[in-house]
Amino acid sequence: MTPTSQTLWIRAPRACSDARAAGGVVIQDGRIVEAVPFGTTPTTPVDEVFDASSHVLLPGLVNTHHHFYQTLTRAYSPALNKELFPWLTTLYDVWAKLTERQLALASELAMVELLMSGCTTVADHHYVFSGALENAIDVQVATARRLGVRAALTRGSMSVGQDDGGLPPQSVVQDERTILDESARLIGAYHQRGEGAMTTIALAPCSPFSVSRELMQESARLAEERDVRLHTHLAETADETAYCERLFGMRPLDYLEATGWLSSRTWLAHGIHFNDEEIARLGRAGTGIAHCPSSNMVLGSGMCRTLELEAAGCPVGLAVDGSASNDHSNLAEEMRQALLLGRLRYSPSRVTHDDVIRWATRGSAACLGRSDIGGLAPGQQADLALFRLDEPRFSGAENPIAALLLCGAHRADRVMVAGQWRVTEGRPVGVDLDALLARHDQAARKLRGSV
Repeated sequence: MTPTSQTLWIRAPRACSDARAAGGVVIQDGRIVEAVPFGTTPTTPVDEVFDASSHVLLPGLVNTHHHFYQTLTRAYSPALNKELFPWLTTLYDVWAKLTERQLALASELAMVELLMSGCTTVADHHYVFSGALENAIDVQVATARRLGVRAALTRGSMSVGQDDGGLPPQSVVQDERTILDESARLIGAYHQRGEGAMTTIALAPCSPFSVSRELMQESARLAEERDVRLHTHLAETADETAYCERLFGMRPLDYLEATGWLSSRTWLAHGIHFNDEEIARLGRAGTGIAHCPSSNMVLGSGMCRTLELEAAGCPVGLAVDGSASNDHSNLAEEMRQALLLGRLRYSPSRVTHDDVIRWATRGSAACLGRSDIGGLAPGQQADLALFRLDEPRFSGAENPIAALLLCGAHRADRVMVAGQWRVTEGRPVGVDLDALLARHDQAARKLRGSV
């Protein structure tokens, strides 16, 4: 849908995360054209006004890592209470049975859940490709376009299966040529460039223990040639470190650098088990880190050294990760988890609600290589999240911005993407939510029953 040419003033929010826009923002043609100071009116003539006096205004939240298909295997009994490797091997046999229709429903449900939490840019790392899922990314692009959400989609891959000492079953492993050819096709078909891009494609071999060295190297070459970003899991668990040392004779970050990935083109999911020297190298390279607090806690993987990474020069963003290791796709709730976990690792004075909001907006945008989203400055995209504080959990809160995290905001009242309302009164626009939930639940039951 083309952004309206009408000029809209989001007027006088109850509170705003950017003090420079305390009087609201003016929207035209899908962009912010003016940030209005507190107590003043716009200098830009406006056609329409939205009274935001009951809302807390944030830039649209930006998610940096997810696995949409995993919404179909939440709280799956055989995988409960396990660490990463046994958790993966338990679930791979289920995921190998995924169909295209099931993926479409999982992707829609995940995107809608993210939207409802205030997220305007979704990211997904899809790496399960069986014979029934050859067009998985095409399906996700179509879904994102229909919902009007901004999407950073990554063409994941696995090329080393159980027959060659890897974790995934052979049924979801592809050869390197197939993966690279399909990656090039997707870039040509869907990757948009420049400010306001709604769909971007990145290359994302799953992890060091599921792809070959050649695929890592060729993916880096293709990304350089086609000027797209790179994404993978790295340093998530101590087991991964031991695996890399045993198989490659080096630590995960050394392997990443040896394959041409240590650069500002790359952002990494988790990034927990880095030592001081490695953090310094990551910072010098400008490599981004997608912090996944809930997933890290559910799987007992460890705590990301967010403050050291950010101080070293790494963009640090926030991510819900897969819904089978987090069991929700709610980025507002993830902000609270990041705040609490950060305070547990550091201290209340060192990790504030403002820090976490920065990670979930500007930091996440930087991980995706973007400066046109994640803020409320004139010229940036009109991606906004507006929250009401009218639930019992917020009663008595004095600081509205802090209350979003400390009291546990979980649903935005209004969400705008590219100047268009995509959530109003807490419900996704143009989506029959009850019908979607019913279809998604049926798909999950069928998938579980297929194993």
